[in-house]
Amino acid sequence: MKLPCITMLATLLLTLPAAAQLQITPPATTPSAPAEKQKPKPPAPAKKKEAAPAPKPSSSPKPSASPKPATVIPAPPSDDLNVDLVFGAYQRGQYKTAFELATARAQAGDAKAMTMLGELYSNAMGIRRDYAKAAEWYKRAADAGDREAMFALAMLRISGRGGPVDKSEAVKLMASAVKLGEPKAAYNLALLYLDGQTLPQDVRRSAELLRQAADAGLPEAQYALATFYKEGTGVPKDPERAVRLLQAASLADNVDAEVEYAIAMFNGTGTPKNQPAAVALLRKASRQGSAIAQNRLAWVLINGVGTPVDKVEGFKWHLVAKTSGKGDPELDKQFSDLPADDRAKAEAAARKWLGSK
Repeated sequence: MKLPCITMLATLLLTLPAAAQLQITPPATTPSAPAEKQKPKPPAPAKKKEAAPAPKPSSSPKPSASPKPATVIPAPPSDDLNVDLVFGAYQRGQYKTAFELATARAQAGDAKAMTMLGELYSNAMGIRRDYAKAAEWYKRAADAGDREAMFALAMLRISGRGGPVDKSEAVKLMASAVKLGEPKAAYNLALLYLDGQTLPQDVRRSAELLRQAADAGLPEAQYALATFYKEGTGVPKDPERAVRLLQAASLADNVDAEVEYAIAMFNGTGTPKNQPAAVALLRKASRQGSAIAQNRLAWVLINGVGTPVDKVEGFKWHLVAKTSGKGDPELDKQFSDLPADDRAKAEAAARKWLGSK
């Protein structure tokens, strides 16, 4: 069965360091280097060399790194005012206070407070980083039934932080967290089934787990599942459903989903054609740093497809995309034919954009 040409980086919303995150590369793909708290940069799709090309679907770029694994601990039960104080201090960035309050609550047996201590130790928030102590607190919370702790401990076991690498235990912890409804665990377990190294490859099971995480609102899972439906991997091919998932992930600011959704709208694939809306979404993704979006936006602006011609702005985005490794020989040629004044304006605009980042 054909596997999607994607590289997926597991999103640890408890925000472990990059080495503690899980990168899975399906067969016949080349992995990207993981980035701290971020997902990998999108790969380059096929080059466009038509005179006025419409953006075409890329070969499903990786779920984006930029967006946005935030540090998230589930809100504590509202009827427990003591735990609310711990969470409130954490949310306000008062990590030392959160640590002191969580320590008292954890000693009293509160599982959420134990998970909080694991988070604080793991990410050096208000206290010196100590993966071993983080693992200890996550383990105590996991044994008490906290699904976030199960997932966080699984990620530590996979990375070998706070103890030896133990993928078998990690899989068991993820599976337990999935049963308790943890979407991040479902997403990561899906990647393991897709990869076929830690677990036997099973794309149908991977799709089921992605669906569970997507239904819970995890944008990375929505984007990955959209790719499955677009290509018919582990599920029947369904372009319309793929687009709905891309739209949902786009609304959550998943940059790769924004690019794919824009391309689908531009071409009318699985959704009514809407080129102005597609161009607007390409602009948004370009501002968010997607080199693919920047290249596509350059083409439509330079050629006036779905938007008025604006060669200076278009070549600005071409030059910006080029700095991210998304060069385009055809646009280079067109840029060299541009009047000197316009070339200078485009170069100045690109320098201004890059300097403001």
